Amino acid sequence: MGATAQDTEQQLEQANGIAALLAVIDQAALDGWLAERANQDVAAALDSLDDQATLVLLRRLPLERMPHIFSHLATEHQARLLERLSSEEKAYLVGELSYDDAAALIDELEEPHSEEIIELLEPQDRQVIETLLSYPEDSVGRLMTPEYIALRPGWTVNRALEYVRRHSEEGETINDVFVTDREGHLLGMVGLKHLLLSRPASKIGSLLGDEVVSIDVNAHREDAAHLTRRYDIETLPVVNSEKQLLGVVTVDDVFDMMEEESTEDFHKLGSVAPLPLSLMEASPSLLYRKRVGWLVILILVNIVSGAAIALYETAIETVVALVFFLPLVIASGGNAGAQSATLMVRALATGDVQMKDWLRLWGKEFSVSMALGLTMGASVWWAGNWIGGSGVGNTIALAMLLVVLFGSMLGMIMPFLLARLKIDPATASAPLITSIADVVGILIYFSVALAILGI
Repeated sequence: MGATAQDTEQQLEQANGIAALLAVIDQAALDGWLAERANQDVAAALDSLDDQATLVLLRRLPLERMPHIFSHLATEHQARLLERLSSEEKAYLVGELSYDDAAALIDELEEPHSEEIIELLEPQDRQVIETLLSYPEDSVGRLMTPEYIALRPGWTVNRALEYVRRHSEEGETINDVFVTDREGHLLGMVGLKHLLLSRPASKIGSLLGDEVVSIDVNAHREDAAHLTRRYDIETLPVVNSEKQLLGVVTVDDVFDMMEEESTEDFHKLGSVAPLPLSLMEASPSLLYRKRVGWLVILILVNIVSGAAIALYETAIETVVALVFFLPLVIASGGNAGAQSATLMVRALATGDVQMKDWLRLWGKEFSVSMALGLTMGASVWWAGNWIGGSGVGNTIALAMLLVVLFGSMLGMIMPFLLARLKIDPATASAPLITSIADVVGILIYFSVALAILGI
């Protein structure tokens, strides 16, 4: 009895290499398995296999589905597969991708291989992709697709609908169609629903409402996410300095970009350099290289902390109880700073906070951190009194207040300073803030002890 689609699925799930995959020899069962699944689900199954097994299964796909499934593979997986494909296969798969996906894939390849892929493309496709790759790396130009449908303001609704029907395959989406003049200047945007419900003889120009929201092609790609969220739109037109329509950014592109940016920010907040691969696919040597740099830098910062403690050796020998509370006070400053930095980095990333808001936020954070410091100081005052007397209790309480205040203000202002220097605010990572707060916290702690205890 022949294999079933369920048997095929189980074999695919258990496949760890080419030998296991070749066991799926019943093409009819494989076709049945493919017929029951969307392209995205098939791509997810391929992503779980090794490169050679993926290549074998990819070549057994129906020709018309192959590029669609390939387009949903992880970009790094696509790049590795291309190295194993023939020139004809490369040209076919990359040529069938949307322009923005093809540009992202080629950008992922090493330079000699990327040039080879570009040369295999049709001249028109090559020109479009080279134009996309000419924009700055994090710009909207790299994110957009130049595939859209544009109407003329003087057309009737009936003519416009006929045009949309004939050219629907040329646009990334037809939920929204754009209106431009003969020079390509963006005049407005019309939703397909609005178009369908309008009178056939109405002019397209009469359907245009308020000024359409657009974004400059050289703007940072995170600005596209802010605009789509603020105005609740699914399609964002991209224009040049003369307001000529160059392409569109769709909401699915924004979602993918936001996931990538969020992952990168999380890595930076943990003092890890951004990974070009998924964690499962990253090699131990790559993970080592991405993590070791910051750890070595933080070692140097912590050596300064040790040197600061050594400066106060006499104070420690005189009042041993100070050592008991040292980790508590210092850690509290770092924790408060990490909290503040996390809130500020996220607010800057989402656009909830702008650079001009720093002074207002400075005042707000000062009041909040003062309240936090007083609360935490009061919480440890009794322990200091019990262990070392009133002098130690007062020292611990005041030091706690000042250390928490400093750590919080540092965490709040550091992302703004980095943004002003054109550095990603996420670089103000929790380990970095904590290490700086440790050094200054030690100096504050023992300075307060010297002043109050008269050492």
